[in-house]
Amino acid sequence: MPRAGAAPSRAPINSPRRRRVDTARRDELLSKIEEIFLAEGFTSVTVDDLTQRLHCSKATLYSVASTKEQLVVAATKHFFGSAAEEIEAAVAAETDPRNRITTYLGGVAGAMRRNSRAFYDDMVSYRPTAEIYARNTAQAAARVHELIDAGVESGAFRATDAAFAAHLVALAIDAVQSGVLLESTGLSAAEAFDELGDLLLHGLLRTAD
Repeated sequence: MPRAGAAPSRAPINSPRRRRVDTARRDELLSKIEEIFLAEGFTSVTVDDLTQRLHCSKATLYSVASTKEQLVVAATKHFFGSAAEEIEAAVAAETDPRNRITTYLGGVAGAMRRNSRAFYDDMVSYRPTAEIYARNTAQAAARVHELIDAGVESGAFRATDAAFAAHLVALAIDAVQSGVLLESTGLSAAEAFDELGDLLLHGLLRTAD
């Protein structure tokens, strides 16, 4: 017990596992980690591999996240977050309801093409990343529903088919997320989203009276 009036002992400011790194450097490291995981998966990549390939110390690496598991989660969230921003920017640039849907689903397909098979398998097999994927696919289904509703309001889509199409999209996206649709068709997630966009668009188009 310290004597009365003595200065309280303090933990070291700089932990060997938590080096302070500026935001720009941290973002750069996270982007590079993301690219490695997307290309190779994350199960086989060790922290030592990352430090060697990124030319940084473990202390610097742990400034991004405290453990490898947290690095995996951070990189996965970064991937989906960045993809969502890019897709929404592309959708915002479109005024035609038909193009907005194909742009959205095409953007999702493009993002999924960045995933190697190794990453996809690791992602759906690891509970924290599988949950991130599930949340994002649910958000994608909801977003397509919004785009369909907007198309109906504009008169570009047939209202009688809109509700059915929205539910069909939700089921299809869920089947892609679970892997059921991919296993039964042999398609990749990216190919499945491309096909879904094409089928959805042609099914909803209003024909001339």
